[in-house]
Amino acid sequence: MIYLGADHRGYELKEKVKSWLSDWGHEYEDCGAFEYNKDDDYPDFATAVAEKVALRQAQDQNARGILICGSGIGVAIAANKIKGIRAGTAASEEQVKASVNDEDLNILALSADYINENEAQEIVKTFLETKFSGADRHIRRVNKIRELEK
Repeated sequence: MIYLGADHRGYELKEKVKSWLSDWGHEYEDCGAFEYNKDDDYPDFATAVAEKVALRQAQDQNARGILICGSGIGVAIAANKIKGIRAGTAASEEQVKASVNDEDLNILALSADYINENEAQEIVKTFLETKFSGADRHIRRVNKIRELEK
């Protein structure tokens, strides 16, 4: 399951991501915004997505999230406040591939303002296709991050 969320600056791109996910055969749930509202706040959507991803992963179910705001940074900061979440902003396919492979990134934060639609599509596709390596050194490091959450 892929959970999606975006504020007003990411709303238009989120709607495109939904179309791509449908085309690629991925199941998703839209956690808002459900309409454009220039006064909405990105932490609300980041929290909604992060809590759903964290809950499903705690139940040993596969789940990832995609969050979008103007910079991608705000939603990542907010999502990372939720225990179990490893959210990061990626601006290239290579960066997101390394982040999933090495850090087991479970929420992708996209910038609606600093990447174009084609770049976003390739980053999302790579995020969904890449798996955590499971290498001992990466497991050790992710476990150290988990220890910081206590």
